[in-house]
Amino acid sequence: MKVSYQWLNEYLPLEKNQIEPSALAEKLALTSVDINEVYSPSDGLSNIVVGQIESVTPHPDSDHLNLCQVKISEGAVVQIVCGAPNVSQAAGKKVIVALAGAKLKDGTKIKRGKIRGEESNGMLCALQEIGFSDKIAPKAYEEGIWFLPDDAKVGDAVFGYLGMDDTIIDTDLTPNRGDMLSMYGNVNDLSAIYDLPNNFVSHDVKENGTQKAADMLKITIPDPQIAPAYKARVIKNVKLGESPMWLQIRLWNAGIRPINNVVDVTNYILLKYGQPMHSYDYDRLPAHELSVRHAHEGEKFVTLDEAEQTLQKEDIVVTSNDEPVCLAGTMGGLNTAVSDQTQNVVLEAAIFDSVMVRKQARRLDLHSESSMRFERGINPETVETALNEAAYWLQQLAGGEVEQGIVTGSEKPVESTPITMSVNKVNAVLGTELKLEQIENIFDRLKFAYTQSGDDALVVNVPARRWDISIAADLNEEIARLYGYENIPSTLPTMTRTLGGLNPRQKFLKATRQSLQSMGLNQAISYSLMNEKQAQQFTIDPAVTPMQLDYPMSSDHTTARESIISGLLVDVAYNTARQVEDIALYEQGRVFIPKGGERPEEQEHVAGAMAGSLLADSWHLEKRPVDFYQIKGIVERYLHNMAIAGTIEYVADSTRKEMHPGRTANILLNGKLIGFVGQIHPQFAKDLKIPATYVFELNLEALMAAEKLPKQYLHISKYPAVTRDIALLVDEDVTNEEVVDLIYQKGGQYLKDVHLFDVYTGAKLPAGKKSLAYTLTYQADDTTLTEDQVNDAFARVEKHLQDVLNAEIR
Repeated sequence: MKVSYQWLNEYLPLEKNQIEPSALAEKLALTSVDINEVYSPSDGLSNIVVGQIESVTPHPDSDHLNLCQVKISEGAVVQIVCGAPNVSQAAGKKVIVALAGAKLKDGTKIKRGKIRGEESNGMLCALQEIGFSDKIAPKAYEEGIWFLPDDAKVGDAVFGYLGMDDTIIDTDLTPNRGDMLSMYGNVNDLSAIYDLPNNFVSHDVKENGTQKAADMLKITIPDPQIAPAYKARVIKNVKLGESPMWLQIRLWNAGIRPINNVVDVTNYILLKYGQPMHSYDYDRLPAHELSVRHAHEGEKFVTLDEAEQTLQKEDIVVTSNDEPVCLAGTMGGLNTAVSDQTQNVVLEAAIFDSVMVRKQARRLDLHSESSMRFERGINPETVETALNEAAYWLQQLAGGEVEQGIVTGSEKPVESTPITMSVNKVNAVLGTELKLEQIENIFDRLKFAYTQSGDDALVVNVPARRWDISIAADLNEEIARLYGYENIPSTLPTMTRTLGGLNPRQKFLKATRQSLQSMGLNQAISYSLMNEKQAQQFTIDPAVTPMQLDYPMSSDHTTARESIISGLLVDVAYNTARQVEDIALYEQGRVFIPKGGERPEEQEHVAGAMAGSLLADSWHLEKRPVDFYQIKGIVERYLHNMAIAGTIEYVADSTRKEMHPGRTANILLNGKLIGFVGQIHPQFAKDLKIPATYVFELNLEALMAAEKLPKQYLHISKYPAVTRDIALLVDEDVTNEEVVDLIYQKGGQYLKDVHLFDVYTGAKLPAGKKSLAYTLTYQADDTTLTEDQVNDAFARVEKHLQDVLNAEIR
């Protein structure tokens, strides 16, 4: 809420006690609510004064510009060229003048100059040009300059006449402190914080009408649960017009646009008491009766913004003759809105079910100052007070005749909440040594009635205006914040001493990140929520229906992800669109797999995505685009680094529609699927506008549960290694994995490594054949190998390959 310091000062002696706005804001932040900003509307502005237009003549060389002779001080008149549409009728009006050298809100500096040959010594300003946003500038002056009151003194700084010399404290409330969404709540709280006299003033109405309101309007509330309080007054013969300047200043300093005196009064009461109000045109109601009910499923209703809303059965509507005339607590209807022709008004003050108001405002995207307050709670103590004061101001500002009595449909009892508390318990919780008298003083400042119960206990009656307090712990918080958190002694907590450190799961996840980063991948963090289509793509196991949110933030974040790759591809597309060619990303995070229960199973996964080149181009190394074998190598090295025991297999897979059918492999651990690696399908990549991209994803839950190889020191042999090369002619369907497995089967104890260094297929070979060439490395740890030992082992390998694969040794 934007809280006016000057308005606060009318009810509390802040200036008298030398409490500056900045100190006040700091105290609020330490004691009650967070502070977004403290500012003055005049910040950044200079040399802007009140001027009076003496005469207006058309510009001789323009059909839309005018030459204005403007008095800027006693005896000083300057010429200013102005193109505002309403300046032609402005002779004699007081206006906002930015003199030569003035600085505007957007940083523009006004200079003397000539416009189409005519001298111009300044600028006549609209409100927007001195910092007012389009949302709060009155519509009547939307396309023209602003006219100041006739009593504005020429030559004075303009800020005081527009409320721009005020200081605004923009507070950020937690949901439990809905009482602070009003001047009434802020005054009560600050009065208690500073122990200042509370001079808050309410105005009671003197009914000057001749009819009984109950004879003119009937209200029935069939279900008081959805409208615990509903009251109305009837005001006749109102005269719509512009609100006085003091009221407009109150509104626009709070971020609300002034509209007319009737609507402005309801908004003023909303700011003052936190009580949302609505005004109906009495003569446009379908019948002179009001009720509140749930909407019918699919019922149509046109709101004040001229949009047709399709309602659901959970929504709440105010009806007249069973026709909706207002979305309760959210927005009024167009057909019964106050207009220039309105003469008779029905004023409504109510309390509606906060949960239902929140849901309908969120679903229909109709958030407003009113709905925000209904969602957080309304003070039942001031419903009637606010209604009476609104009627008072319509009487004063619109000449209305307030008819006799209030029409009540339902009324929420005003009840205090009795809470028993112990002084010893307060001190034990807060770590203080407060006396009973000190605690009583705090409750006196808060205006909480209490009675003593024994030497140690108090029974505190919390007023209804503080609906956030219901248990003794809440009172402890009130005592702590008014006593001052800074006054509570600092002590170290008493606890058993335990050594800090990471558990095995945390160590594994940390090692995962370190391993992938060491291989050149950069960590990315993407949203866990995405649209339904993205959420079901790239799943390790066959996709199931994903978990959807009941109330998503947006249409792009409706569904919990089942794979991390979709989010990484969004990151790849983002970088590609910004001319980043070489991309190597990984993400470790949770996916959400529905298993049939109320909540999905959360699994820890890791995924990577690569495009372009992993290694930069250099003088001795040409740039090489990433391929399947490079990303497969990263996965193999990662699994090796994590010491995963068991048999790891890479099995070709063509069933994943998002993946390239010839360049994708499932990853199996002891025969169980734990992930996959491969290239994104070219058509899929084209749709995403990304280059050829390779990805992998692994289920870390399966890896963490797998057996690990023991980590032990292995010394490097000091004896020389011996190599032998072998070239085989085999069938084209024979895989490298088969050949390597067969070599190791008969290679003997001294075979240390098998390396494929050549693959050849071509016209010089028989049809259906290919040539594979390997280097076999032999080495002993305790002796130098002899030629016979190596030759015997190598011969066994050759024979085994010939027998099993029918290989031809070349």
